[in-house]
Amino acid sequence: MARVIFGMTVSVDGYVADADGSAAALYPDLAELRPTHYMTEMVDETGAVVMGRRTFEMGDPDGFAGTYEFQVPIFVVTHQPPATHPRESDRLTFTFVTDGVEAAVTAAKAAAGDRDVTVVGGVDLGHQLLTRGLVDELRLDLMPVLLGGGRRLFDPDADLAALGLRKERVLEVGMRTSLRFSVSK
Repeated sequence: MARVIFGMTVSVDGYVADADGSAAALYPDLAELRPTHYMTEMVDETGAVVMGRRTFEMGDPDGFAGTYEFQVPIFVVTHQPPATHPRESDRLTFTFVTDGVEAAVTAAKAAAGDRDVTVVGGVDLGHQLLTRGLVDELRLDLMPVLLGGGRRLFDPDADLAALGLRKERVLEVGMRTSLRFSVSK
């Protein structure tokens, strides 16, 4: 059965973007990261993706087919599908889910089969999934940088205290430290 994996890259002080909204300081290693076993393993274990609308729009929607790491069905959580459906391939398809994160996860799990569902989205999507008990594994890639302000991954007001985390794995990937936790609901 498909597991749902939510992960983000964070600064040591807990931010996913700086005060200007940029995450560039968290990804100086992106080019070196792509050909590693770390990325290959993540791509191989992913059978479907749940993505937030803002994340979808940050990239080139027509450029996903053929170039995006995850050439799998992608389920975009949104209030309104785009006017023009993006280009797809024989492996990468887009479904725009307008009836909530639960529906997106259910559809993604069905598409993933025995592989995992990887959540590629921002803080809001992650919080919705975590507070609804829909995440099986939390992955935090810690970068050795202090941003001093900006967008926090975990808002102090978020209702996440009821979640239980158990450390599963710690990986050193270049300058990143990847922490993997199973989530009990």
